[in-house]
Amino acid sequence: MSTLIKPEVLAPAGDRERLEAAIQYGADAVYLGANRFGMRAGAPNFSYEELQSAVAFAHSHHVKVFLTCNTLPRNDEMAELPDFLKSVAACGVDALIASDIGVLSLIKKYLPDMEVHISTQAGIVNYVTADTFYHMGAKRVVLARELSLEEIAAIRAKTSPDLDIEVFVHGAMCVSVSGRCLLSNYLTARDANRGECAQPCRWAYHLVEEKRPNQFFPIFEDEKGTHILNAKDLCMIEHIDKLVKAGVTSLKIEGRAKSSYYVSVVTNAYRCAVDCFMKDPEHYQPEQWILDEVTKVSHRQYSTGFFFGTPENGQYYLNGGYLRNYDVVATAESYQDGLLTVTQKNKFSVGDLLEVLEPSKPPFSLKVEAIYEESGEAVEAACHPLMQVKIPCPRAVERGGILRRQQAE
Repeated sequence: MSTLIKPEVLAPAGDRERLEAAIQYGADAVYLGANRFGMRAGAPNFSYEELQSAVAFAHSHHVKVFLTCNTLPRNDEMAELPDFLKSVAACGVDALIASDIGVLSLIKKYLPDMEVHISTQAGIVNYVTADTFYHMGAKRVVLARELSLEEIAAIRAKTSPDLDIEVFVHGAMCVSVSGRCLLSNYLTARDANRGECAQPCRWAYHLVEEKRPNQFFPIFEDEKGTHILNAKDLCMIEHIDKLVKAGVTSLKIEGRAKSSYYVSVVTNAYRCAVDCFMKDPEHYQPEQWILDEVTKVSHRQYSTGFFFGTPENGQYYLNGGYLRNYDVVATAESYQDGLLTVTQKNKFSVGDLLEVLEPSKPPFSLKVEAIYEESGEAVEAACHPLMQVKIPCPRAVERGGILRRQQAE
């Protein structure tokens, strides 16, 4: 490659726990929302006080914080927006993510020095639009998910090199262009363009003939109907070299509503994959354990989305549920004299075979030979949520390390 760009690993942070997980497991930057104007109304999000503390914590670890302001605000909300913008700016965020041109204009008016990223909700699919946003003051564009690598490369070639290009590389895919969907609003009065999506694309559907309103005909050869709108999840971890070659500067992981375990594992996988890429960019091939990690979180079947052209097999029709094969049983606290102190998350017992995951390291297996309560008494199982116990371990484990158990098949 003529010019090697180390891509940014951008992780979701739905709350403080997930923010800390993203930072510990290798994110270069996180994106999060305040209590208003963000596209994830279902996530806990951050109050102003929490946001200020979160930004200080992230900056102390040299991690940037991008705040979402990417809903489509209505008339009665616009008067409140200037004060909101000033308040989140005072918390020290590094950039605001916007999709609405009016919101962009207010950001530039009240916060002329604030870095602005244009959300994927803006549906940017060509270089003219990307360049226009750049000249309107945007530092970064988050491209629509419907673009191929060739189209991304063309946008890169015909826009300013000072414009950052960000794309989603992992997580849930929407059936609608750039996530701009009306289904939820029609069926449940929950507006997807205001962060309230009920995800009706994951539901099962049947065919109904208008004169037979109570007769439901399967669209697919399955008595349960078909999940005709259900997109597979996106996963591009095997193709980071191609993304960078196309000009992508930020690799965005979807999932502000996902668990801290999901954030930890997926962020760690992409952190290790990027580091692997940097070691030998011309012959990128991530180690198998890195590829395996993204299958150890709750997920739908994976695809590569539109990056290699229109998906030939991008939908999953049998059900709308997730694949989940591991449970978190504990997190590491401290290590002394061959004993690892952990905080229990789910019940585990003597004899269980666990897997231990730490930042930037392959997981290792650990059989639970014994469990000791804080009093030193040996017990057969850790049964109580958040109880601290000690288990024998051959080596120290970083605080926050994850202990997980594979589910029985």
